[in-house]
Amino acid sequence: MTSCGTAASSGDTVTVFAAASLQKPFTELGQRFEASHPGVDVRLSFAGSSDLVAQLSHGAPADVFASADTDTMRVAVEDGLVSGDPVTFAANTLTIVTEPGNPEGIASLTARPGEDRTVVVCVPQVPCGAATARAETAAGVDLAPVSEEMSVTDVLGKVTSGQADAGLVYVTDAQAAGDRVTAVPFPEAAGAVNTYPIAVLRQARDPSLATQFRVYVTGPEGRSVLAGAGFAAP
Repeated sequence: MTSCGTAASSGDTVTVFAAASLQKPFTELGQRFEASHPGVDVRLSFAGSSDLVAQLSHGAPADVFASADTDTMRVAVEDGLVSGDPVTFAANTLTIVTEPGNPEGIASLTARPGEDRTVVVCVPQVPCGAATARAETAAGVDLAPVSEEMSVTDVLGKVTSGQADAGLVYVTDAQAAGDRVTAVPFPEAAGAVNTYPIAVLRQARDPSLATQFRVYVTGPEGRSVLAGAGFAAP
């Protein structure tokens, strides 16, 4: 299995564009799908959902698209990129992540960072950024981030590398990071849940194989792997 953003699917290959937050479970699902479909190569490309739609709109070749929210998938549908109806397969919520041990004592979303406490978030155009904006509105705060990143993995990277004291990421990313971060739940996250849809693309070179992968993700094995990564059922 390879990870790329430009290779076209050919032969027994299924190219999957997936939201950055799906990297861990989709990497495992891709490996399992290859094992149960001898001769098939699953090629995965991960990025912010809106960035992936932009790539697809400009002709990037792919067979399957999995988005981190329904709004971004709706854009793909309206742009004529999708074949058939998208299927919702998972849900995710936000959490605050800090350096291990939470040395700054950040306890909630409303704990405004001081001059020496920095926070990073996703840009509003991507699903994690849109969810962050909803959470800010619910909490009545402006987080005044020092940077806005194009994907949730970039936000996580800023925190794990020590470039920021805190960031807003999905609970699944915090779980995947393990002891590299400390997760701080906050109640406003309950009103900013993102649901994840997956769809076969109109340009799929092998629609049957692409559909098999979509069914695999939404089936029992897919649900089990996603649950193990911390995703909730939709």
